[in-house]
Amino acid sequence: MSYEIIGIVVLWLFLYGYIIVASIDFGAGFFHAYSVLTNKHHIISNIVQRYLSPVWEVTNVFLVFFFVGIVGFFPSTAYYYGTVLLVPASLSLILLAIRGSYYAFTTYGKLKSNLWTYLYGFSGLLIPASLSIVLTISEGGFIKEGNNELTLQYASLFSSPLTWSIVILSLTSILYISAVFLTWYANKAKDLAATALLRRYALIWAGPAIITATGIIVELRTHNPVHYHRMLDLWWMFALSGILFISTVYLIWRKKSYGLAFFLLTGQFFIAFYAYGLSHYPYLLYPYLTIEEGFTSEGMALALIIAFIAGLCLLLPSLWLLLRLFLFNKDYVEGKIK
Repeated sequence: MSYEIIGIVVLWLFLYGYIIVASIDFGAGFFHAYSVLTNKHHIISNIVQRYLSPVWEVTNVFLVFFFVGIVGFFPSTAYYYGTVLLVPASLSLILLAIRGSYYAFTTYGKLKSNLWTYLYGFSGLLIPASLSIVLTISEGGFIKEGNNELTLQYASLFSSPLTWSIVILSLTSILYISAVFLTWYANKAKDLAATALLRRYALIWAGPAIITATGIIVELRTHNPVHYHRMLDLWWMFALSGILFISTVYLIWRKKSYGLAFFLLTGQFFIAFYAYGLSHYPYLLYPYLTIEEGFTSEGMALALIIAFIAGLCLLLPSLWLLLRLFLFNKDYVEGKIK
């Protein structure tokens, strides 16, 4: 296996980890804000806060690893994506700063304000929406190259059905992933009211999540036929992902094995995510950049691979300890310790 393939597989793994962890975080924040808005905060706020308190500081570790890695392994991406993503990336940083301010003020400053709660909750939906634009741009057709500079065609980007399909998928997936996890978490806390409400949210957002995912494939048929036909070649992976989706929804609907349901969900997204990546191979940006053309030197690649494996060996045990000591500690989950 070549260094560039190892590099992209490792980066894709970190990005997948960020999608799952951040989706739970962003969705939990939205459900908390929505519960305050609809006067249902007394039902789920304790569960949400119990989850967020120990994990909010580690959510973006996966994203940092990914950005460092993508520029390290594929330096050309800095040229192709750096300038055109200046506005979307700046928006994401502002929204991340808002969320960080909420955590700091409410956790350490004991600030109680519905305005901050709403900013925190709804910004969690805008962050993935702004970041998901990268996937749209990578399909090609939105960047104009001339006079030794790149220009992002904003009119074409925001008028494209593919853009809005990907944005809506990011929103529905976040709410679906988060609702399934929090249903499991509330059930472990033996909070029947929170479990019932979050289970209802999970079932509500399951349909839109799978519909919008299918919609992206349909939009690619006209926008990027090459990618579309490569996805059809991997139909069996998407079919397996669909089976896991049906199994997850079935378990949630039958009110049993919520933990298994969440692990089936992570398997569903893992398979679909890697199927999307395989069908996109070898392009980082249609039609300008492939992983072979934009790859770094072998010496640098080897150093990065070793560093990322070492980072993963530190990160995974840390997350395991976090889960063991806090999230799935019986007394902490049930609210007996703070």
